[in-house]
Amino acid sequence: MIEPLPDALIAPVVRAALAEDLGRAGDVTAQATIPADARLSAVFATRKAGVVAGLSCARLAVHELDPAATFEAAVADGEQAQAGTVLARVDANARALLSAERTALNLLGRLSGIATLTREYVGAVQGTRTRIVDTRKTTPGLRALEKYAVRCGGGVNHRFGLDDAILIKDNHVAACGSVGEAVRRAKAFAGHLMKVEVEVDSLEQFDEALAEGPDVIMLDNFGLPDLAEAVRRNAGRVVLEASGGVNLQTVRAIAETGVDVISVGALTHSVSVLDIGLDAA
Repeated sequence: MIEPLPDALIAPVVRAALAEDLGRAGDVTAQATIPADARLSAVFATRKAGVVAGLSCARLAVHELDPAATFEAAVADGEQAQAGTVLARVDANARALLSAERTALNLLGRLSGIATLTREYVGAVQGTRTRIVDTRKTTPGLRALEKYAVRCGGGVNHRFGLDDAILIKDNHVAACGSVGEAVRRAKAFAGHLMKVEVEVDSLEQFDEALAEGPDVIMLDNFGLPDLAEAVRRNAGRVVLEASGGVNLQTVRAIAETGVDVISVGALTHSVSVLDIGLDAA
């Protein structure tokens, strides 16, 4: 069971999206064609199979424009839904519901798409010890929601931002002069609750990093033989993360090298929106 995000975190995103859509005069089409007191019953339903995420976004979008609306979820975030599945039933002021429709579907469809793709990656490595994790390659303003969707799909979150873990990448190494020096500086800076990860692009850099004892070493664009060799040399001392060149065709072989985690930017930056519609009941 996935713990839903608090409404207080989602509501500002929903309000901003509604404000962008409603513009200066509101939904002029609804105003022109629908009586102000008309009501509409409808269902949110999938048109393709996928994993559901973001039902709270749809609920809040409707309630923002009609606080008296009823919104009854028929499934839970994280559930697999077949094509044609009713996700939620809603009864609301017709103008309000149709004005909220696109915002609700944009968020619900995108988050469900992320959850669906994540579930595919998780399924592809099933039976190995490897976990699938996301990255910071998220839509600006939607990071918390998109990382929540990854969890709905069975994935694990990497760091949320620049402030919750130290991740030394190639440009940091260049500025410091060496992998070892960068890790030493990071460990001296970090508090006792902050982890230190360093990215390396060769086995030589890997050995240099391992000698300094970071918490995590990211193996960037390593081939399969070098990944397996890094796992052998590591012997379980630090967490190993594989990154780069990961897709649904390659992820299984990467996992079988024995790495602990595989980070996949595509979970959030190259996802297809799950096709979900709002249909009058």
